[in-house]
Amino acid sequence: MRHPAHAALAAALFAAGALQARADAVIDWNIRANEIVVESKIGTPPAMRVMAIVQTAVHEAVRNAVPGASLDAAVAAANRTALARLLPAQQASIERAWQAALVTLPEGRAKSAGIEAGERAAANVLGARANDGATPAAPYRPHAAAGTYVPTAAPAVPHWAARNPWLMSGPSQFRPAPPPDLGSAAWVRDYDEVKLLGAKASAARTPEQTEIAQFWEYSLPSIYHGVLRSVAAQPGRDTPRNARLYAAAAQALDDALIAVFEAKYHYHFWRPITAVRNGYIDGNPATERDAAWTPLHDAPMHPEYPSGHAILAGALGAVLEAEFGGKAPALSTSSPSAKNITRRWTSVADFVQEVADARIYEGIHFRSAVDAGAAMGRGIGQLAAEKHRAP
Repeated sequence: MRHPAHAALAAALFAAGALQARADAVIDWNIRANEIVVESKIGTPPAMRVMAIVQTAVHEAVRNAVPGASLDAAVAAANRTALARLLPAQQASIERAWQAALVTLPEGRAKSAGIEAGERAAANVLGARANDGATPAAPYRPHAAAGTYVPTAAPAVPHWAARNPWLMSGPSQFRPAPPPDLGSAAWVRDYDEVKLLGAKASAARTPEQTEIAQFWEYSLPSIYHGVLRSVAAQPGRDTPRNARLYAAAAQALDDALIAVFEAKYHYHFWRPITAVRNGYIDGNPATERDAAWTPLHDAPMHPEYPSGHAILAGALGAVLEAEFGGKAPALSTSSPSAKNITRRWTSVADFVQEVADARIYEGIHFRSAVDAGAAMGRGIGQLAAEKHRAP
């Protein structure tokens, strides 16, 4: 049930830039935390880690608060404490959100007990994750031979596979089978599909497919948490239930990126732009080279196989399916890379499939990569659902 103070908190968050008023403090603070992450300008993998720590701290605060403690205060204190440690450069924004929350909470033992629970939970989670491997131990050394050109831009998070997962037994637990052999029919299928649909000047890609590609160019946690929010804001949900759901989803998303980067740097598979421009060197006469081929969007600076977006969608989809027994309500989210338009899906499967297809329309992934990523994500999401099974 919504606390009377939530109306004032929601109004304060809206004035600070939140999208709209939400059903409880967990959702309200998730919106603000995501905005602070965006302000910090960190990349997607570290952003997913931040949000996993924050949402885990919120869940622990709500779960372990003493009877009678204000859950709103616990949620606020957990967010403030975790964000302040992880994103110290955003201290001013964090304090504005904290002060806006404090003024809505009546003074008394409930408030102080809630703050104590939030601060204690955040400190415990931060301590447990302090040495999780997020800081690289050594610089990445590219595969190179004397006299051979190597791109000078550093690849993204090659050390991410060394992190300690939340859910998995190890980073390679869900490593997929290798990408298609370059002499196979599956490789020809993948090659021809992305060459046709993913080209910048493609005549085969529809206007809606181009819109989908632009929409899913964005990858920070807020686009996936928007999908989660369309479920969490459903009638009848309460703060403990949403705290558990957000923790499960955030841990699954963070583990998904640990798993996908482990596989990417294990296989080192080439991106479509390299493959299509060099189609004559793959040993397959069925792949026709296009030396001038350009993708709709520039490829990220890391290996192609498997797909990061697809694993994220698969992980979140599995968490949502477990939460609703396969009958999740309508889903939606908005994307800053598509002028904040909103897209909607009537099923989890449709959502996951669109995310996978988008990476082909962008010209940056092959079909095998998105299929493998989605399957990996489903396994990780199922682990999260099992760990955070509703009482």
